[in-house]
Amino acid sequence: MLGFGTLAKKVFGTPNDRKIKATRPLISQINGLEDTFAKLSDDGLKDKTEELRKRALGGESLDALLPEAFANVREAAKRALGLRAFDTQLMGGIFLHQGNISEMKTGEGKTLVATFPAYLNALTGKGVHVVTVNEYLATRDSEWMGKVFAQLGMTTGVIWSGQADAEKMAAYNSDVTYTTNNELGFDYLRDNMKPSLDQVFQKQHNFAIVDEVDSILIDEARTPLIISGPAEDRSELYSTIDKVIPLLSGDHYEMDEKTRGVTFTEDGNEFLEQTLREHGLLEEDASLYDPESTSVVHHVNQALRAHKLFQRDKDYIVRNGEVVLIDEFTGRMMPGRRLSEGLHQAIEAKEEVNIQPENTTLASVTFQNYFRLYDKLSGMTGTAMTEAEEFAEIYSLGVVEVPTNRPIARVDEDDQVYRTAREKYEAMIKEAKVAHEKGQPVLLGTTSIEKSELLSQMLQQDGIPHNVLNARHHEQEAQIVADAGRLGAVTIATNMAGRGTDIQLGGNVELKVLEALAANPEADPAELRAAEEAKHAEEKQKVLDAGGLFVMASERHESRRIDNQLRGRSGRQGDPGRTRFYLSLEDDLMRIFGSERLDKLLSSLGMKEGEAIIHPWVNKSLERAQAKVEGRNFDMRKNVLKFDDVMNDQRKVIFNQRREIMAAEDLSEIVDDMRHEVIDDLLDTHMPPKTYADQWDTAGLQEQVREMLSIDAPVAEWAAEEGVDDEQIRERLVAASDKMMAEKAAAFGPENMRNIEKQVLLQTIDKKWREHLLTLEHLRSVVGFRGYAQRDPLNEYKNESFQLFETMLDSLREEVSQQLSRVRPMTEEEQQQMLKEMAARQAAMQQMAVPQPTAAEAPAEESAPGFAEDDPATWGNPSRNDKCPCGSGKKFKHCHGSLT
Repeated sequence: MLGFGTLAKKVFGTPNDRKIKATRPLISQINGLEDTFAKLSDDGLKDKTEELRKRALGGESLDALLPEAFANVREAAKRALGLRAFDTQLMGGIFLHQGNISEMKTGEGKTLVATFPAYLNALTGKGVHVVTVNEYLATRDSEWMGKVFAQLGMTTGVIWSGQADAEKMAAYNSDVTYTTNNELGFDYLRDNMKPSLDQVFQKQHNFAIVDEVDSILIDEARTPLIISGPAEDRSELYSTIDKVIPLLSGDHYEMDEKTRGVTFTEDGNEFLEQTLREHGLLEEDASLYDPESTSVVHHVNQALRAHKLFQRDKDYIVRNGEVVLIDEFTGRMMPGRRLSEGLHQAIEAKEEVNIQPENTTLASVTFQNYFRLYDKLSGMTGTAMTEAEEFAEIYSLGVVEVPTNRPIARVDEDDQVYRTAREKYEAMIKEAKVAHEKGQPVLLGTTSIEKSELLSQMLQQDGIPHNVLNARHHEQEAQIVADAGRLGAVTIATNMAGRGTDIQLGGNVELKVLEALAANPEADPAELRAAEEAKHAEEKQKVLDAGGLFVMASERHESRRIDNQLRGRSGRQGDPGRTRFYLSLEDDLMRIFGSERLDKLLSSLGMKEGEAIIHPWVNKSLERAQAKVEGRNFDMRKNVLKFDDVMNDQRKVIFNQRREIMAAEDLSEIVDDMRHEVIDDLLDTHMPPKTYADQWDTAGLQEQVREMLSIDAPVAEWAAEEGVDDEQIRERLVAASDKMMAEKAAAFGPENMRNIEKQVLLQTIDKKWREHLLTLEHLRSVVGFRGYAQRDPLNEYKNESFQLFETMLDSLREEVSQQLSRVRPMTEEEQQQMLKEMAARQAAMQQMAVPQPTAAEAPAEESAPGFAEDDPATWGNPSRNDKCPCGSGKKFKHCHGSLT
């Protein structure tokens, strides 16, 4: 018997079905316009863009323009790329325009889908940002889809790290801008450290389309973007503390893998006190619980985390003497990203590489709060449904599952669970060998570099040729992924999430044509293409006959989404395929969620070596465990966001105030108000309301007025006059300060005075905001202890941060007033020199704001030994982002690497 819910769905359809159904009339309209737009000339398509733009600026709604705009893009894509968008792609575009997440399976053409809403929303002239996970994809997509926008008479820009300011400004001023989430966030922070409005890149946040939206808005949301400057060097402290950790035994600490937490036990604390005293890190009579020991205890805890929770080749790799983090979800390196609060330095000490100094935060923002700045936000991915609750709660984004263009023909087999990891890997190799021999391409998915290299060794021993894709080989990423669908190909990949490149059966025909042209530049391109396409069709048929792509995963990830992304690599566009997960009781997820009981049960049942459990119940219980982990991770991200929201309100006030100051021509009124408020505060302190004249501290007031406002006012004499009250003294002080500032303005010249006021205001705001951020960081790290006193840490943080913000604003007024009162008239040369120094200081701060050195800034060096300009064999094997061996100081990809 059917339940009420199931019955209602059969009658009314699911909410998702209803959303799909609602787009059908629009799609019919777009299809009805196809013949009309096909008759337009190339110039006719551009004229249509101008007509639509005028109508949009004239007040016609974008929803009303949608059918014509989408029909225009479809026709432009046919002409520029030879691709005609399917109805399902139009549907995905409609949902993006409406501010939703379009969940579209791998191979459904999401890159083309983004052009439809991007074009429609760019008609307003406010710009559209298409955001992706790495610079390779941003560049590729901008070049590829830029042809469509050019056909429509629109401009396209692309942004990457280390780009020249003029290029970056032009890219932001384009109709459609392709970039990465990191670069957008850093540019936003850098914009709010600029000295003038004409240097600001991001003028407004109109509409963003986020590709791989789950990766960017969920996986990366736990790590805030931070722009920082160097603090004092304490590398000796890290090295000394690092020597203590190997001395610990298992009784000295407790580790919780579920929460990735590690803490010292009572025995551990006693042992630590004794050991730290021996190493001179703790005074003889000092305890770990003394306030003076806070810093040492903090660093010891970070060293313990570095040793016990962070594994080399899984969480990070050591490359060219540097610790480079690995994104746990995509398996990509994250150069330029560093762990905060001394944890990165602790890992550097553990690996005995050069310890870089800790940084002090100049500006920071979380991706959650950055992307919530946009007037409209949308996203695309192959896997969003499992996180629909988080998207709705944090970003107010709905998730719509867009149907595939062709039915899915992939077979998802039940998981196979083995007792040991060795049995599991042997079973995988055996199955991969069978598939390889019959020509079926195989993709082996792993969760760490270590495991991918272990599988690689096993395949080598069996003589099976294969490719490995992980953080060490990411430069060849596109090529390896493109070849993964070829006949008999075997590919090992670490975390295939967000790769952005299709695995096409038979290989990628476009790349094959480009390779053939590179090998034979004299050949006729049309003939070469025809020959390659014929070969490709033959190979593709053989792969189809062999069963399509076989995805084998070596374990389940803690997030179902990552598993679904790996599965989704097979069965694109209705292709056949199969997927299977191989698990063992030694896997992290199985071990954490109670595999001991299962192991005892299997032993008692007499399970033989090499045998596996295969049952749908196993799949369901694993998915329940994954859902628990996802829920806990969501709670952690929500908690991070709650604390950041407190800072975000203050960040918005400061950044908006900065913009207003940069945009203002005359700030004299603001500056006068600040000075008058300082006078009010001084009077309240030294001549409190409702007090008698003999209770006033006139001497103190006179001293403070001289110190803060550079006015030598005879306050004591005024107060001694008959019938003078505090209000009259206030009026005299205000008049004296106004007169002094008017004289300064006359001596400087009005324009110079306005310039000085603006620079002093901006510099003081920046300085105070940096100090405030540091204070908030310290508050955030200790406020959790208030929970022991039955007080809510979040409320405590809100209250105290608000008080700190008010204190900061008070001190801001005082410092600005004090600095301006001390400015003395100078000669023309001295004024110019001062303004130059201010600009230089601002430029230095901007320099600190660059997360990593750019190619253009890299100093020239000596070339590598044996380097010969004309012989690539002497160049070694540098990665794309390493310095070029020629000694230019540039990255290899921007120098000799661009020629290879």
